[in-house]
Amino acid sequence: MKVSVAMATYNGEKYLQQQVDSILSQLSSEDELIISDDHSSDGTLSIIEKYMKEDSRVKLFFNEEKGVTSNFENAIKRTSNDIIFLSDQDDIWKPEKVKTVLSYYEKNPKVQMIMSDITVVDDELNPTIDSFYAFRGSRSGVIKNIIKNSYIGCAMSFRKELKAKILPIPRNVPMHDMWIGLVADMNKSALLIPEKLIYYRRHESTVTSVENKSSLKEKILWRFQISSLLLNAFIKNN
Repeated sequence: MKVSVAMATYNGEKYLQQQVDSILSQLSSEDELIISDDHSSDGTLSIIEKYMKEDSRVKLFFNEEKGVTSNFENAIKRTSNDIIFLSDQDDIWKPEKVKTVLSYYEKNPKVQMIMSDITVVDDELNPTIDSFYAFRGSRSGVIKNIIKNSYIGCAMSFRKELKAKILPIPRNVPMHDMWIGLVADMNKSALLIPEKLIYYRRHESTVTSVENKSSLKEKILWRFQISSLLLNAFIKNN
């Protein structure tokens, strides 16, 4: 199975090189790292361009819109291989991540989306939350994840067949990862594996979060919205 990594970047110069190195070391010559940049103004593009000169697997595209969801959508759209891994710009993948996840796909041909556990760390990679699963009560299930989302994109991967079901990502869902997880759940094809395969770095510039800080009104509103969107997606795809 060939691998595509869909990475979203925005002003990520501080940690980007560590993350890219941890990814490329696991990819075969036929794999690819697709990067979508959201109008970075720091040294992010210079770092990416250097990698592109040295490694043809690294490909850069620019987000025509602005924001995390559209940036990830742009990266996902550009992928071409069998298994698509999502990637933040500032984490570190453990050396066994790709091999471990691919082994699960081989053993579970009907599974379309796989998410691993992660270890949350600070700027210096000191663990702050040993298990995201334990912290968020992660498990699959549509109702469970509408009530309390336990999906996190940096630990996700999915088969290319799921692209047609998740794209375009609705702009009124809270985050792209929740949408991907729930669409996979609607098709009874989500698998959460126990291995902790990422050091998920939390720092002052981190865009995503392990906690939901929305107001009660916002939570109620998006639950209605996403339930309606999921129903429409299910009707469209079945």
